[in-house]
Amino acid sequence: MKHEIDLGKYQVHTDLAIDTIPRESDYLKISEKDGVKVTIAEIDDSTGKTIGKKAGLYTTIEFQDVTDFDNRKKVEDVVTSELSKFLKQKKISKDDHGLIIGLGNERSTPDSLGPLTIDKILVTNHLALLGDMEEGFRPISAFAPGVMGETGIETSDLIKSTITAIKPDFVIVIDALASSSIERLNKTIQMSDAGIHPGSGVGNNRKEISSEQLGIPVIAIGIPTVVDAVTLVSDTLVYMEKHYAFHRQFSKKAVSRLVVASTVDFRKNTIEANDSDNQQLLGLVGSLNAEEKKELLFEVLNPIGYNFMVTPKEIDFLMEELSQVLGNALNRALHQKY
Repeated sequence: MKHEIDLGKYQVHTDLAIDTIPRESDYLKISEKDGVKVTIAEIDDSTGKTIGKKAGLYTTIEFQDVTDFDNRKKVEDVVTSELSKFLKQKKISKDDHGLIIGLGNERSTPDSLGPLTIDKILVTNHLALLGDMEEGFRPISAFAPGVMGETGIETSDLIKSTITAIKPDFVIVIDALASSSIERLNKTIQMSDAGIHPGSGVGNNRKEISSEQLGIPVIAIGIPTVVDAVTLVSDTLVYMEKHYAFHRQFSKKAVSRLVVASTVDFRKNTIEANDSDNQQLLGLVGSLNAEEKKELLFEVLNPIGYNFMVTPKEIDFLMEELSQVLGNALNRALHQKY
């Protein structure tokens, strides 16, 4: 009897466009500098409907480690460069007033990226109003509106009211995201001019924050800090298959007698598990492709409330490092003399 799964009614959470774009897509522009990978995708309305993302420009920056000072500086340099390109594309001049908004809940560590980044922004609008701002700096305002559960006010309404009061020329929104890949967790930065839906990655959609809604250019910056249990388990199954296939082949080689197998990173090798390997290891589940495994797990875990959102145990340290990267990059891109 053939095992069939209804895939249409389930959707795994992700805020990253790159998670939904096929890797072989011809509209992806990929480059790399100092070990930092940059992928640029211009998504039109047709493609957006297909992948479930709003049309716009999406820049994805991928890296390995920001806990190392040298690596952090490399990532910061790339983020500064890519953000500067967004400002130029949006025709934002060096004197335009910018409003930086840090979305999220500072009391929830994985969701605190926005407020933590706001703490590191060089705010200058008060100096501009007093006529005491040096040449080479632009007027910048910043605030963290909190979450609706704390304020009782829709975040987008708070932002609209602030824009009405201070009249900025552009907005940059920072938020923690969700990903459908554990490899991207805390190792990816997405920039987009398509706006953002606060809380969408964890199924808690709030009103859209976008240029269409606010009437001025909006640049959204986010980092995935959580994945759901479905993603964690399904990715683990894929790693198990690759691990099994690699070590089955590795054990046949003469070099394996000189190397401890457990010290070899199977992810860096091109050996892929075949259907026979997968079924031998996982039986019926092994006969499913990666997407079908993920959807099956969703079908099992979501109805019983066990599709938890999870984050690494060192998230406190990572949030501090990542917010420092974003804060420094924003200051450098926005202020000529920073």
